[in-house]
Amino acid sequence: MIHCICMVQEGQIAPAQEQALRRDTADFASRHFGSAPEFNWVTVGAGDGFTEAKPSNSVIVSMNADRSLAPSQREPLLRELCEIWERGAELSPNEVVTVIRDPQ
Repeated sequence: MIHCICMVQEGQIAPAQEQALRRDTADFASRHFGSAPEFNWVTVGAGDGFTEAKPSNSVIVSMNADRSLAPSQREPLLRELCEIWERGAELSPNEVVTVIRDPQ
């Protein structure tokens, strides 16, 4: 099973954006790992997340793969997942952290 943890800041992602991000992230996982992920959507309360001593507007998307990945395989997947979230959440590359973990 593919697990995906999405950490976003409270009020950062509108409901329509969340639906589109879930859909696009599920499509990504299905294409690359053979199944849609189980989501754990975590909303960080207003004032609880900071970057450089300022309220954060970063997101973290962490997903496990269905197999071990070589760096040459992982890098383009990370780039694609990051672009999905940059576009869908209207964020810069510096505001999106993506992780693709090997299976446990």
